[in-house]
Amino acid sequence: MHAFIVGKCYRVVGQLRYMRAVVLKNNEIAFTTEYPLPEPSAGEALVKVSLAGICNTDLELTKGYMGFSGVLGHEFVGTVIGVNSSNKKENDFIGKRVVGEINIPCMVCETCRNMPRHCPSRKVLGISQKDGAFADYLTMPVSNLHVVPDEVPDEDAVFTEPLAACLEVLEQLKITPSNSVAVIGDGKVGLLMAQLMADLGHKTSLIGKHEDRFLIVEELGVETYLPGQMNEKV
Repeated sequence: MHAFIVGKCYRVVGQLRYMRAVVLKNNEIAFTTEYPLPEPSAGEALVKVSLAGICNTDLELTKGYMGFSGVLGHEFVGTVIGVNSSNKKENDFIGKRVVGEINIPCMVCETCRNMPRHCPSRKVLGISQKDGAFADYLTMPVSNLHVVPDEVPDEDAVFTEPLAACLEVLEQLKITPSNSVAVIGDGKVGLLMAQLMADLGHKTSLIGKHEDRFLIVEELGVETYLPGQMNEKV
């Protein structure tokens, strides 16, 4: 593995290296300082996590969703400190700040020929068969990583994955500039979607249950309503 370590936060015991991690096992969460440091497989990068976001999916996993056991977390930004590859282009990621696509396809099945994100055998970071981002380090295929522009701070970059989910809607629906948009729900994705629609110039309304969150989008001109308040306004 070609690597250098920046501000390492793992400890070495004999021949083993350990890191901090939040681990889910049998639907119970535990924090440990003795989780084995992951070793990147061929074509994978070792990423030092800077920030990780908590998603409602993480909460559902603790209730048994997907039957997942391992390190939680799929929203992250971090720095590549090593790459298990002799490919120069892949090694150019070393030292770069990155975010990642969470679906890891097998790349050998029929589905992967055209729709690798929908691979039935795919691993999903922190959700299915792949340890996630609630740890000091994680591993990801280099092909899943995207370099974060210098002008984008970690606090914004960590929202890349949920923002990508919002952008997927624009690929699934035909929304013209003249369309008004109503977003139902004021959770994280709902708030992001409302901000995105407003930023794209759509007249946007948000229906939610938490008035304390409305200010986040009202500053962008989004009209906000509690359930039952809209009547004939939409």
